[in-house]
Amino acid sequence: MAGIYIHVPFCKTRCAYCDFFSTTLHDLKSRYVDALCEELAMRRNYLHDASIGTLYFGGGTPSQLSGNDFRRIFNKIEEVYDLDTCEEITLEANPDDLTDDYVKMLTTLPFNRISMGIQTFHEPTLQLIGRRHTAQEAIEAVRRCQQHGFSNISIDLIYGLPGETPEQWKEDLQKAFSLEVQHISAYHLTYERGTRLWQMLQNHEIAEVDEDTSVELFRILCQEMHKAGYEHYEISNFALPSFRSRHNSAYWHEVPYLGCGPGAHSFDGDSREWNVSSLQKYIDALEKGQRNYEQETLDKDTRYNEFIMTRLRTCEGFSLNDLQQRFGQAYHNYCQHLAAPFLKQGLLLQDEDTLRLSREGIFVSDDIISDLMKV
Repeated sequence: MAGIYIHVPFCKTRCAYCDFFSTTLHDLKSRYVDALCEELAMRRNYLHDASIGTLYFGGGTPSQLSGNDFRRIFNKIEEVYDLDTCEEITLEANPDDLTDDYVKMLTTLPFNRISMGIQTFHEPTLQLIGRRHTAQEAIEAVRRCQQHGFSNISIDLIYGLPGETPEQWKEDLQKAFSLEVQHISAYHLTYERGTRLWQMLQNHEIAEVDEDTSVELFRILCQEMHKAGYEHYEISNFALPSFRSRHNSAYWHEVPYLGCGPGAHSFDGDSREWNVSSLQKYIDALEKGQRNYEQETLDKDTRYNEFIMTRLRTCEGFSLNDLQQRFGQAYHNYCQHLAAPFLKQGLLLQDEDTLRLSREGIFVSDDIISDLMKV
């Protein structure tokens, strides 16, 4: 199985925290769809005839595309790739785009999963971070999707927002649970250089939450998700039984994927490619029958580091046997040697052949993962 990722770069406005590649140049939308279809056809052999298990439209804001735009893209995908085995087709969407007419239109397309960026239900914070929707509009958008038959809905939340308290975070989580969605992704806010929020931080207009508060917010997240019946299957992801994100889970288990669109990344098992992060340059190249991209062949150390980084983020961790078979005895010994102090502290757990983070280890996962890597 393999996956396909489609990057849709268009946004009405840019959120204050976001550093993903996006653009507000909507006049290029038709040429973008043409270029995307050209790339999909041009790269038909990239996945070596592997069956397609998942298809994911991310952004940007994919819900800025029209029904006709989506039909053109799906027609090309179905012409070039076999979707008979595709079990999950996800659309990322903003709540304010999900009007009744728009959701009705989505039901005529192959989408069977909606991923909605809500971020918070706290009105002043929504305004601060530049979201276009209100809390009530987000709630109504989820209900509308449910009423139109979508039964696999994920929402994104952000915690560690400026001025956020544990009480406010608990309120956000309770409102999220009341929506009865199948999947919740929750990410700690990071101040990415060059974003509007980062500039506000530099100007002392806002302040970061302190480390103790961050730890408390994450503790609340894990505790409340467990009480609500969500499985903590990856550091930032929680799902009701049978509703894990199949597409993202494939990333964490090194499944090959094709990424199309400006700024999109691809992985074939041995190398990575990434398209130019410029809509105009992306379109110009494909209109000439070319691609503007870079490529990196992954050496053994890099593949080992990615194995450690992605697998340890999951609740299953990884098999030491698998690590040895993939990378050899020297890497196996190296990993076990560096893991020993964390095992002694109870931050890592070893169940026979499997190494995984303990609940306490999740709180310091970045440090543990970094220490197990080859430098």
